[in-house]
Amino acid sequence: MSPENEPRIPVLPTLMTAGNILCGFVAILQIFDGRHLAMNQHYHYAIVFILLACLFDALDGRVARMGGTESPFGRELDSLADIVSFGVAPALLVHDIVLKEIDTPKGLGWLISCVYLVCGAMRLARFNCLAAADAKSSMKGFRGCPIPAAAGVISSLTLLIIWLDSNEREIGNWKYALAGLMALLSYLMVSNLEYPSFKAVNWRTKRSFHWVLVTIFVIVFTIMNWHWMPAVLFVSYLMYGLVRPWVSRKWRQEIEIEAETVEIDPAAETLALNGSNEPSSHQDGDITAQI
Repeated sequence: MSPENEPRIPVLPTLMTAGNILCGFVAILQIFDGRHLAMNQHYHYAIVFILLACLFDALDGRVARMGGTESPFGRELDSLADIVSFGVAPALLVHDIVLKEIDTPKGLGWLISCVYLVCGAMRLARFNCLAAADAKSSMKGFRGCPIPAAAGVISSLTLLIIWLDSNEREIGNWKYALAGLMALLSYLMVSNLEYPSFKAVNWRTKRSFHWVLVTIFVIVFTIMNWHWMPAVLFVSYLMYGLVRPWVSRKWRQEIEIEAETVEIDPAAETLALNGSNEPSSHQDGDITAQI
């Protein structure tokens, strides 16, 4: 390949994606440390790094769109990062904490982890194909649950279970529901359900005072209750995709913060379609008065 055919690499979005990859790799290292040292603290760190990878994943695309530097290179690199941070890391995490305890019949836990990982890879490959075919449609939403959201659901619920165990609260066999949830997420990632992308949210997005106040409150409350609030947020997003077909168009626009459409003056539109450059009589009067 000649040098002129080399892809141009945008610096800031690539740094965000690199942060995603590094967070996923560190999470995997923490999972192995937790396995050998039998310490929940390392699993805590692994979950934090997976959730931090979700933040980097949300930022890289927005930084690229703000700078007008979206490219096939960035899309492919992002998918490679996602399979590490949101595919391998969550699959290892849940297997070590829950699935290895239900590995009867033999290999059931491994099977669930592998299915999740393969479905996540297929979901990323399908997204890249659809985005390459129609870039505008990928801006409106996701077909199937996005893999960062799936990883967020698994990681945040695992964090909640660890927190409940450390506080010696009774949760019974509810932690084994993670196995069924992981199988459900595997299906949702390759399903045709529509999930909002929130890609229309940028620095120009405007909302009412109440929306801003509620957003600030949710952010502060999540930071104060970081053990369980991420699970509430991610599970809410997951459930919204399931009930979205029955949500009215008006509420969808409010919840998904869709880009506002600009209303065009019919007279101006007619003038533009006719291609007329002649000023109207009103404009003539204004010009005459100025003269």
